[in-house]
Amino acid sequence: MNTAIEMKKVANKAVVAAATMSDPRWASVLARDPAADGKFVYSVKTTGVYCRPSCAARTARPENLQFYSTCSDAERAGFRPCKRCKPEQPSLEEQHAAKVAAICKIIEEAETVPSLKELAERAGLSTYHFHRVFKAATGVTPKSYAAAHRARRVRNALDGDGTVTDAIFDAGYNSGGRFYEKSNELLGMTPSSYRAGGASTEIRFAVGECSLGTILVAASARGVCAIFFGDDPDVLVRELQDRFPRADLIGGDEAFEETVAKVVGFVETPGLGLDLPLDVRGTAFQQRVWKALTEIPAGSTVTYTEVARRIGSPKAVRAVGRACAVNAIAVAIPCHRVVRTDGTLSGYRWGVERKRALLEVEQKKQARKRALLEKELKG
Repeated sequence: MNTAIEMKKVANKAVVAAATMSDPRWASVLARDPAADGKFVYSVKTTGVYCRPSCAARTARPENLQFYSTCSDAERAGFRPCKRCKPEQPSLEEQHAAKVAAICKIIEEAETVPSLKELAERAGLSTYHFHRVFKAATGVTPKSYAAAHRARRVRNALDGDGTVTDAIFDAGYNSGGRFYEKSNELLGMTPSSYRAGGASTEIRFAVGECSLGTILVAASARGVCAIFFGDDPDVLVRELQDRFPRADLIGGDEAFEETVAKVVGFVETPGLGLDLPLDVRGTAFQQRVWKALTEIPAGSTVTYTEVARRIGSPKAVRAVGRACAVNAIAVAIPCHRVVRTDGTLSGYRWGVERKRALLEVEQKKQARKRALLEKELKG
């Protein structure tokens, strides 16, 4: 009789263990995955405690483990929070996010940018750890964040009635010279031109045709600043006007037609490369994303997650997607080479069909290159 009872107990344990191991949350517990923190907790029958998935304690046997959606559910079932992982408190990621948010506010309200050491002390972290946590949360370093905020303050001040000098010093720059060194990078033009709405900025443009439909190419004195695709030339010109509302838009002459021809040639034969300077305007984070895109070989694709990892901000996947969406220089900054995790094509500013066509052209060219190379090797 005792043997039968013991056998039944063993069988019940096996059933419970099998149910636990078939639950996808079990894999998170085994991996101590911090990404699962906040999504569920688990209790351990033999200890009477409940833990977050990333708890560093020795993994419990599956038959002794039970999953709960919230801490309250686990406590109602009679379990107490683990003293090691403290599941009832905000996760480490949430704590870091709160600290970074507070530091961002300090940067934005400071008259002069605090040093990295000062910011780390305010966050209660070591300088190295703070730098890494801040970059993971925002996608940029504290220095880049401060620079972007100061540039935004300058732009806002230039929209007002004060002098250019007042705008520069009010934004936290302690000398006009230091600002003017980077004014083109930050504003895309001089402060006085920006105040005039870009009225003194000349942008040459031309509209042509390519295999993807109508193409508009525009360039400032610094380089190509826009490559648009579409079906209606007038719509593309209006889009350019919206992007540079008071710039001098000048129809392309014969010299500029050569630039357009180079861009069209690049669209049709991407393997040739585009040997033209670019006038890239965006935030520090966007420029990091766009630079990473230019390093993706023609005919290849990467995921948004992979781009985020390459720029050192693995959690900024959505921000990477937004940077791709606002890219105004098609093909030269190849956001069409970024795909979803499952390999499917997501939204593209100039249409998913154009994205598919660009990738097909590139992949066919690369396939031909490989075939020729193999033929040569075989001799």
